[in-house]
Amino acid sequence: MNSENKYQILIAEDDADIIELMKLYLDNAGFSVLSAEDGVEAYNLLRSNEVDLAIYDIMMPKMNGYELVRKTRECSKIPIIIVSAKNNDSDKIFGLDIGADDYVTKPFNPLELISRVKSNLRRFYNYNDSKSDDVEILQVGELELDTDHMILKKNGEIIELTPTEYKILALFMRRPGRVFTRVQIYEDIKGNYYSSDDNTMMVHISKIREKIEDDSHNPKYIKTVRGLGYKIENI
Repeated sequence: MNSENKYQILIAEDDADIIELMKLYLDNAGFSVLSAEDGVEAYNLLRSNEVDLAIYDIMMPKMNGYELVRKTRECSKIPIIIVSAKNNDSDKIFGLDIGADDYVTKPFNPLELISRVKSNLRRFYNYNDSKSDDVEILQVGELELDTDHMILKKNGEIIELTPTEYKILALFMRRPGRVFTRVQIYEDIKGNYYSSDDNTMMVHISKIREKIEDDSHNPKYIKTVRGLGYKIENI
């Protein structure tokens, strides 16, 4: 958070009109805004400023949004929202796969975008800013989640998680055996659910399985409860 105690949002978008639209709504919502019209400029702003959340377009000059997400994840765990005209499921899956937390397609409702910005900030910084003298260690089978340091280990080996993956796994590991619907999961980690988010949730679950399961196609931990949702087994 910047010196004015406002969350600072970084926009990377090559359309000046869209930047101005986003700025207008973000300013009115009380955020501080940095903007760039290409990926290289955005990355330089990210490295030289305190940024709390990033909004990236995909099709940009010099460095596209996908590469910018990858570069951001090398140095930061801040929430990343992709806002793009690329609306195929494969585009969304790829963006989430490489580290984005949310994906909004153009044309977008500015009020929905602001809602997603607020919910991503609220969920991420509530997890990170919750200070406790007692370190909470969640244990399920070979998995050990240190919620104070946001570190997951399996058999003592650290497994890297995105912020959204961490939140989903923490939700599951606090209540082993409980079934959560997709709506419940999304509302817990994001604050708001939209019908277009079903595929997004499936991608996050799939990526967690790839990281924690010995065989992601025959999962031992995260089970799909057909017609209901997901749960982590009480191992």
